[in-house]
Amino acid sequence: MAHKFEIYKDKSGEFRVRFSYNSEVMFSTQGYSSKSSAQNAIDSIKKNGPDAPIEDNS
Repeated sequence: MAHKFEIYKDKSGEFRVRFSYNSEVMFSTQGYSSKSSAQNAIDSIKKNGPDAPIEDNS
Protein backbone atom coordinates (compact mmCIF):
# COMPACT_ATOMS: atom_id res chain seq x y z
CA MET A 1 0.00 0.00 0.00
CA ALA A 2 1.37 3.39 -0.98
CA HIS A 3 -0.24 5.30 1.89
CA LYS A 4 -1.19 4.60 5.50
CA PHE A 5 -2.08 6.05 8.88
CA GLU A 6 0.01 4.81 11.79
CA ILE A 7 -0.73 5.13 15.50
CA TYR A 8 2.40 5.02 17.64
CA LYS A 9 3.61 5.98 21.11
CA ASP A 10 6.15 8.77 21.33
CA LYS A 11 9.02 9.01 23.82
CA SER A 12 6.81 10.70 26.41
CA GLY A 13 4.22 7.91 26.21
CA GLU A 14 1.59 9.83 24.24
CA PHE A 15 -0.20 8.36 21.24
CA ARG A 16 0.37 10.11 17.92
CA VAL A 17 -0.78 9.58 14.36
CA ARG A 18 1.38 9.94 11.30
CA PHE A 19 0.36 9.67 7.68
CA SER A 20 2.86 8.26 5.20
CA TYR A 21 2.80 8.14 1.43
CA ASN A 22 5.38 6.00 -0.36
CA SER A 23 7.24 5.62 2.97
CA GLU A 24 7.54 9.41 3.37
CA VAL A 25 5.87 10.96 6.42
CA MET A 26 3.53 13.68 5.16
CA PHE A 27 2.26 14.82 8.57
CA SER A 28 1.92 13.82 12.20
CA THR A 29 -0.50 14.90 14.89
CA GLN A 30 -0.24 16.28 18.38
CA GLY A 31 0.07 13.79 21.23
CA TYR A 32 -3.04 12.16 22.70
CA SER A 33 -3.38 10.55 26.11
CA SER A 34 -5.39 7.59 24.78
CA LYS A 35 -5.23 5.38 21.73
CA SER A 36 -8.94 5.94 21.11
CA SER A 37 -8.34 9.69 20.84
CA ALA A 38 -5.67 9.03 18.20
CA GLN A 39 -8.15 6.83 16.32
CA ASN A 40 -10.74 9.61 16.56
CA ALA A 41 -8.21 11.96 14.93
CA ILE A 42 -7.84 9.55 12.00
CA ASP A 43 -11.60 9.26 11.66
CA SER A 44 -11.96 13.06 11.68
CA ILE A 45 -9.27 13.51 9.02
CA LYS A 46 -10.92 10.90 6.80
CA LYS A 47 -14.37 12.45 7.27
CA ASN A 48 -13.51 16.14 7.04
CA GLY A 49 -10.31 16.18 4.98
CA PRO A 50 -11.76 15.80 1.49
CA ASP A 51 -13.85 18.95 1.87
CA ALA A 52 -11.22 21.07 3.64
CA PRO A 53 -10.42 24.32 1.86
CA ILE A 54 -6.90 25.07 0.67
CA GLU A 55 -5.38 28.25 2.06
CA ASP A 56 -2.45 29.56 0.04
CA ASN A 57 -0.38 31.97 2.14
CA SER A 58 2.49 32.30 -0.32
